[in-house]
Amino acid sequence: MVKVYGIKNCDNVKKALRFFKNNNIDHELIDFKTTPVDCATIENWLQTVDLKTLFNTRGTTYRTLGLKAMDLTDEEKEAWLCKENMLIKRPVVEYDDRVFVAFDLTLYEGVFLS
Repeated sequence: MVKVYGIKNCDNVKKALRFFKNNNIDHELIDFKTTPVDCATIENWLQTVDLKTLFNTRGTTYRTLGLKAMDLTDEEKEAWLCKENMLIKRPVVEYDDRVFVAFDLTLYEGVFLS
C-alpha cells in the first residue's frame, strides 16, 4: 500500500490522492495535523531523500517562524522538521522502501503505472 503524508487541504496532496484514486492504487493518507510524524520516520526519509528536498523553505510556516534569518545548520533543520511537521514539503509518498517528495505526474506514472 502507498502511504501519502501531508495535509488534506494541500493542493499537491490533493493531486497525489486523485492520481492514486483515478488509477485504482491502494493508498492511505497520514495527515500531519491529526497524526504527527515522529523523528524516526523523518530520519528514515532522510536516508533516501536529501534534507534540501524535504525541508520546505517556500511555505507559510517557514516564513512565520522566521527560520531564514536563523541561518540553520542541517542538524537544526532536521530538529525543526521533528518539531514542526508543517515544514515538511508535501506530499511525502512511501512505496516499496522508496520515498518521493512533492507531486510529479511523470514520476508517478513511471513508478506506479509501469
